[in-house]
Amino acid sequence: MNTDELLISLLEQEDALLFPFFDYDVAWQLGSALYEAAHQQELPIAITIRRGPQRVFHAALIGSSANNDTWLDRKCAVVELFGHSSYYVGCLSRAEGDGDFNVVHRLDPERYAAHGGAFPILLDKTGCVGVVAVSGLPQEDDHRFVVEQLVAFLDASIA
Repeated sequence: MNTDELLISLLEQEDALLFPFFDYDVAWQLGSALYEAAHQQELPIAITIRRGPQRVFHAALIGSSANNDTWLDRKCAVVELFGHSSYYVGCLSRAEGDGDFNVVHRLDPERYAAHGGAFPILLDKTGCVGVVAVSGLPQEDDHRFVVEQLVAFLDASIA
């Protein structure tokens, strides 16, 4: 897949993965589903879900570390600022070839990381109301895991 196809695919994921509503119970159910899937696959990740600025779910699995928590915060900050997945923002920045993401956007690298793993929680006709993120795998795998779990969760919620 070339870069243009990848960027289109990432935006299509955002268009497709819409929540009908999102509250504390949904956050807990989604976080628990992510935790169960990661536990079954023995993934060394940390998981966080935010609703607005509030962290409403957090879990760390065996093999993750406090460093993953820092990455979660930095990736979530990118989603909150740009309204798109951290992977999309990073891929777009690399495709545009304007140089270092943080330098181009004048963002503190201690607070922002345009690396895969954080995905916007989007409501139809409302937009971004939160973020779901994982850290601990290569960025493509972090992103893929979140998207796969969102697809499964939303399919089960609608069924």
